[in-house]
Amino acid sequence: MEWTSDAIILGTRAHGENAVILEAMTKEHGRHLGLVRAGRSRRLQPVLQPGNSVRLTWKARMETHMGQYSVELLHSRAAKLMARPLGTYGMQFIADLVRLLPEREAHAYLYQALSVIVDEFEEADIAAELMVRFELALLAELGYGLELDKCAATGQRDDLTYVSPKSGRAVCRDAGAPYHERMLALPNFLLGQQSGNRLHPDELEKGFELAAFFLGRHIYHPAGTSEPDMRASFIRCVRKELSLDDD
Repeated sequence: MEWTSDAIILGTRAHGENAVILEAMTKEHGRHLGLVRAGRSRRLQPVLQPGNSVRLTWKARMETHMGQYSVELLHSRAAKLMARPLGTYGMQFIADLVRLLPEREAHAYLYQALSVIVDEFEEADIAAELMVRFELALLAELGYGLELDKCAATGQRDDLTYVSPKSGRAVCRDAGAPYHERMLALPNFLLGQQSGNRLHPDELEKGFELAAFFLGRHIYHPAGTSEPDMRASFIRCVRKELSLDDD
Protein backbone atom coordinates (compact mmCIF):
# COMPACT_ATOMS: atom_id res chain seq x y z
CA MET A 1 0.00 0.00 0.00
CA GLU A 2 1.28 3.45 -0.89
CA TRP A 3 -0.05 6.94 -1.43
CA THR A 4 1.23 10.53 -1.56
CA SER A 5 -0.71 13.54 -0.29
CA ASP A 6 -0.23 17.13 0.76
CA ALA A 7 -0.79 17.59 4.49
CA ILE A 8 -0.59 19.95 7.46
CA ILE A 9 1.21 18.67 10.53
CA LEU A 10 -0.85 18.50 13.72
CA GLY A 11 1.76 17.05 16.08
CA THR A 12 4.23 14.29 16.88
CA ARG A 13 5.08 11.97 19.73
CA ALA A 14 8.32 10.16 20.38
CA HIS A 15 8.64 6.51 19.41
CA GLY A 16 11.71 4.53 20.36
CA GLU A 17 15.11 6.18 20.39
CA ASN A 18 14.92 8.42 17.34
CA ALA A 19 11.59 7.93 15.57
CA VAL A 20 8.31 9.81 15.95
CA ILE A 21 4.69 9.07 15.22
CA LEU A 22 3.52 11.89 13.01
CA GLU A 23 -0.10 13.06 13.04
CA ALA A 24 -1.24 15.13 10.08
CA MET A 25 -4.37 16.32 8.33
CA THR A 26 -4.01 15.11 4.77
CA LYS A 27 -5.84 16.37 1.73
CA GLU A 28 -7.07 13.00 0.48
CA HIS A 29 -6.92 10.71 3.52
CA GLY A 30 -8.08 12.89 6.41
CA ARG A 31 -6.41 12.78 9.81
CA HIS A 32 -3.72 10.15 9.49
CA LEU A 33 -0.84 8.84 11.59
CA GLY A 34 2.40 7.26 10.47
CA LEU A 35 5.90 6.48 11.68
CA VAL A 36 8.81 8.72 10.67
CA ARG A 37 12.16 7.08 11.19
CA ALA A 38 14.85 9.51 12.40
CA GLY A 39 12.04 11.98 13.04
CA ARG A 40 13.93 13.42 16.00
CA SER A 41 17.07 14.03 13.98
CA ARG A 42 18.49 17.51 13.55
CA ARG A 43 17.43 17.50 9.92
CA LEU A 44 13.79 16.46 10.43
CA GLN A 45 12.88 18.10 13.73
CA PRO A 46 12.37 21.58 12.19
CA VAL A 47 10.27 20.02 9.44
CA LEU A 48 7.95 18.02 11.68
CA GLN A 49 6.50 21.01 13.53
CA PRO A 50 2.77 21.74 13.91
CA GLY A 51 1.45 24.04 11.22
CA ASN A 52 4.00 23.18 8.55
CA SER A 53 2.73 22.09 5.15
CA VAL A 54 4.37 18.93 3.85
CA ARG A 55 4.03 16.29 1.19
CA LEU A 56 3.73 12.86 2.74
CA THR A 57 4.31 9.50 1.16
CA TRP A 58 2.82 6.71 3.22
CA LYS A 59 3.77 3.07 2.82
CA ALA A 60 2.51 -0.04 4.59
CA ARG A 61 2.10 -3.72 3.83
CA MET A 62 -1.61 -3.54 4.66
CA GLU A 63 -4.08 -0.67 4.72
CA THR A 64 -4.85 -1.26 8.41
CA HIS A 65 -1.19 -0.91 9.48
CA MET A 66 0.17 2.37 10.84
CA GLY A 67 2.76 2.49 8.08
CA GLN A 68 5.72 4.77 7.56
CA TYR A 69 5.97 8.30 6.24
CA SER A 70 8.60 9.96 4.13
CA VAL A 71 8.29 13.74 4.39
CA GLU A 72 8.98 16.64 2.03
CA LEU A 73 8.64 20.18 3.39
CA LEU A 74 6.42 22.43 1.27
CA HIS A 75 5.93 25.48 3.47
CA SER A 76 7.46 26.24 6.86
CA ARG A 77 5.27 28.39 9.09
CA ALA A 78 5.87 26.84 12.54
CA ALA A 79 8.40 29.48 13.63
CA LYS A 80 5.97 32.25 12.71
CA LEU A 81 3.13 30.53 14.56
CA MET A 82 5.23 30.07 17.69
CA ALA A 83 6.39 33.70 17.66
CA ARG A 84 3.07 34.90 19.12
CA PRO A 85 0.70 33.40 21.70
CA LEU A 86 -2.21 33.79 19.26
CA GLY A 87 -0.49 31.47 16.79
CA THR A 88 0.76 29.03 19.41
CA TYR A 89 -2.59 28.60 21.13
CA GLY A 90 -4.48 28.76 17.85
CA MET A 91 -2.51 25.94 16.26
CA GLN A 92 -2.86 23.71 19.31
CA PHE A 93 -6.57 24.47 19.54
CA ILE A 94 -7.31 23.69 15.91
CA ALA A 95 -5.28 20.48 16.16
CA ASP A 96 -7.53 19.47 19.08
CA LEU A 97 -10.57 20.16 16.90
CA VAL A 98 -9.25 18.09 14.00
CA ARG A 99 -8.71 15.19 16.43
CA LEU A 100 -12.48 15.03 16.84
CA LEU A 101 -12.63 13.63 13.31
CA PRO A 102 -12.45 9.89 12.75
CA GLU A 103 -9.01 8.80 11.65
CA ARG A 104 -8.44 8.14 7.94
CA GLU A 105 -11.73 9.72 6.86
CA ALA A 106 -11.41 12.33 4.13
CA HIS A 107 -12.77 15.82 4.83
CA ALA A 108 -11.64 17.92 1.88
CA TYR A 109 -13.50 21.07 2.97
CA LEU A 110 -11.99 21.03 6.45
CA TYR A 111 -8.52 20.46 5.00
CA GLN A 112 -8.96 23.51 2.79
CA ALA A 113 -10.28 25.56 5.73
CA LEU A 114 -7.32 24.49 7.86
CA SER A 115 -4.97 25.52 5.05
CA VAL A 116 -6.43 29.03 5.22
CA ILE A 117 -6.54 29.42 8.99
CA VAL A 118 -2.90 28.49 9.65
CA ASP A 119 -1.86 31.56 7.64
CA GLU A 120 -4.28 33.94 9.37
CA PHE A 121 -3.03 34.16 12.94
CA GLU A 122 -1.71 37.71 12.53
CA GLU A 123 -4.96 39.51 13.39
CA ALA A 124 -6.98 38.36 16.38
CA ASP A 125 -10.42 39.19 14.99
CA ILE A 126 -9.76 37.45 11.66
CA ALA A 127 -8.33 34.38 13.38
CA ALA A 128 -11.26 34.25 15.80
CA GLU A 129 -13.88 34.53 13.06
CA LEU A 130 -12.23 31.76 11.04
CA MET A 131 -12.00 29.57 14.14
CA VAL A 132 -15.72 29.94 14.87
CA ARG A 133 -16.50 29.09 11.27
CA PHE A 134 -14.19 26.07 11.47
CA GLU A 135 -15.94 24.79 14.61
CA LEU A 136 -19.34 25.08 12.93
CA ALA A 137 -18.01 23.46 9.74
CA LEU A 138 -16.64 20.58 11.79
CA LEU A 139 -20.03 20.13 13.43
CA ALA A 140 -21.60 19.98 9.97
CA GLU A 141 -19.04 17.43 8.77
CA LEU A 142 -19.90 15.26 11.77
CA GLY A 143 -23.61 15.46 10.99
CA TYR A 144 -24.68 18.22 13.36
CA GLY A 145 -24.78 21.26 11.09
CA LEU A 146 -26.79 24.32 12.06
CA GLU A 147 -29.49 25.69 9.75
CA LEU A 148 -29.10 29.45 9.71
CA ASP A 149 -30.60 30.45 6.34
CA LYS A 150 -34.23 30.95 7.40
CA CYS A 151 -36.46 31.16 10.46
CA ALA A 152 -37.55 27.81 11.84
CA ALA A 153 -40.91 29.26 12.89
CA THR A 154 -41.92 31.51 9.98
CA GLY A 155 -39.64 30.59 7.09
CA GLN A 156 -38.56 34.21 6.58
CA ARG A 157 -34.95 34.94 5.68
CA ASP A 158 -34.49 38.39 7.20
CA ASP A 159 -34.14 39.71 10.75
CA LEU A 160 -32.68 36.40 11.93
CA THR A 161 -31.58 37.02 15.51
CA TYR A 162 -31.56 33.77 17.47
CA VAL A 163 -30.66 30.10 17.22
CA SER A 164 -32.90 27.52 18.84
CA PRO A 165 -30.88 25.44 21.33
CA LYS A 166 -33.16 22.48 20.62
CA SER A 167 -33.10 22.38 16.83
CA GLY A 168 -29.98 24.35 15.90
CA ARG A 169 -32.09 26.41 13.49
CA ALA A 170 -32.27 30.17 13.13
CA VAL A 171 -35.23 32.09 14.56
CA CYS A 172 -36.30 35.61 13.58
CA ARG A 173 -36.60 38.41 16.10
CA ASP A 174 -40.40 38.46 16.40
CA ALA A 175 -40.80 34.69 16.68
CA GLY A 176 -38.01 34.34 19.20
CA ALA A 177 -38.77 37.36 21.37
CA PRO A 178 -41.14 35.53 23.80
CA TYR A 179 -38.40 32.94 24.42
CA HIS A 180 -35.33 35.16 24.15
CA GLU A 181 -33.95 34.09 27.54
CA ARG A 182 -33.71 30.51 26.32
CA MET A 183 -32.40 31.34 22.84
CA LEU A 184 -28.82 31.53 21.67
CA ALA A 185 -27.66 34.71 19.94
CA LEU A 186 -26.98 34.50 16.20
CA PRO A 187 -23.97 36.68 15.29
CA ASN A 188 -24.42 38.78 12.17
CA PHE A 189 -21.15 37.68 10.60
CA LEU A 190 -22.50 34.16 10.16
CA LEU A 191 -25.21 35.69 7.99
CA GLY A 192 -22.81 37.83 5.97
CA GLN A 193 -24.21 40.98 7.55
CA GLN A 194 -21.19 42.50 9.25
CA SER A 195 -20.64 46.22 8.90
CA GLY A 196 -17.16 47.37 7.86
CA ASN A 197 -14.05 45.26 7.50
CA ARG A 198 -13.57 44.42 11.18
CA LEU A 199 -15.84 42.40 13.42
CA HIS A 200 -17.14 43.82 16.67
CA PRO A 201 -15.76 41.81 19.62
CA ASP A 202 -19.29 41.13 20.88
CA GLU A 203 -20.07 39.32 17.64
CA LEU A 204 -17.06 37.07 18.12
CA GLU A 205 -18.15 36.30 21.67
CA LYS A 206 -21.59 35.27 20.38
CA GLY A 207 -19.94 33.05 17.79
CA PHE A 208 -17.79 31.23 20.30
CA GLU A 209 -20.74 30.76 22.67
CA LEU A 210 -22.86 29.34 19.84
CA ALA A 211 -20.19 26.89 18.73
CA ALA A 212 -19.41 25.86 22.31
CA PHE A 213 -23.02 25.03 23.04
CA PHE A 214 -23.46 22.65 20.13
CA LEU A 215 -19.99 21.11 20.37
CA GLY A 216 -20.75 20.38 24.00
CA ARG A 217 -24.18 18.92 23.25
CA HIS A 218 -23.22 16.75 20.29
CA ILE A 219 -19.54 15.95 20.75
CA TYR A 220 -18.02 16.52 24.18
CA HIS A 221 -20.85 15.64 26.55
CA PRO A 222 -21.82 12.34 24.86
CA ALA A 223 -18.17 11.31 25.03
CA GLY A 224 -17.91 12.27 28.69
CA THR A 225 -15.29 14.94 27.95
CA SER A 226 -15.11 18.71 27.95
CA GLU A 227 -13.79 21.25 25.49
CA PRO A 228 -9.98 21.37 25.25
CA ASP A 229 -8.06 23.75 27.49
CA MET A 230 -6.51 25.28 24.38
CA ARG A 231 -9.89 26.66 23.36
CA ALA A 232 -10.09 28.79 26.50
CA SER A 233 -6.44 29.82 26.09
CA PHE A 234 -7.02 30.89 22.51
CA ILE A 235 -10.14 32.88 23.40
CA ARG A 236 -8.33 34.61 26.27
CA CYS A 237 -5.58 35.55 23.86
CA VAL A 238 -8.12 36.97 21.40
CA ARG A 239 -9.78 38.95 24.17
CA LYS A 240 -6.45 40.36 25.31
CA GLU A 241 -5.47 41.44 21.81
CA LEU A 242 -8.87 43.04 21.30
CA SER A 243 -8.72 44.63 24.79
CA LEU A 244 -11.69 42.70 26.12
CA ASP A 245 -10.02 41.49 29.30
CA ASP A 246 -10.00 43.69 32.37
CA ASP A 247 -6.39 42.73 33.04
